[in-house]
Amino acid sequence: MAIKQIIVIRKDLKMRRGKEIAQGAHAAMGALLKLAKWDEHGMFIEHNEDIWSWLAGHFTKVCVTVNSEEELLALEKAATEAGILNCLIKDAGFTEFKGQATYTALAVGPGKSEDIDKITGSLPLY
Repeated sequence: MAIKQIIVIRKDLKMRRGKEIAQGAHAAMGALLKLAKWDEHGMFIEHNEDIWSWLAGHFTKVCVTVNSEEELLALEKAATEAGILNCLIKDAGFTEFKGQATYTALAVGPGKSEDIDKITGSLPLY
């Protein structure tokens, strides 16, 4: 079974390339951290066959784009409603966006490709 993670970047913001990469990385890591638990030994991720398969394999990621905040938020809502792990990133606006907090990126998954494709399959590749 194929497992992947989709990183969605807003192109309408015209972020610097490094900023786009950082925002995508925040989303990717944020999704995994949603699974994290803490105990006396530190942080761990509970056993989940799909996640462990992905972590032990190729860490498949695909980067796609949207052209508006509305599109990004609609994807986050659809993923949440479908029960798919996701992480929406809202940048604080310290380095770009004139101090305005701005939604910039979304990670969908990792999860089953066929489930994620129902949400992001029609989006253009970055």
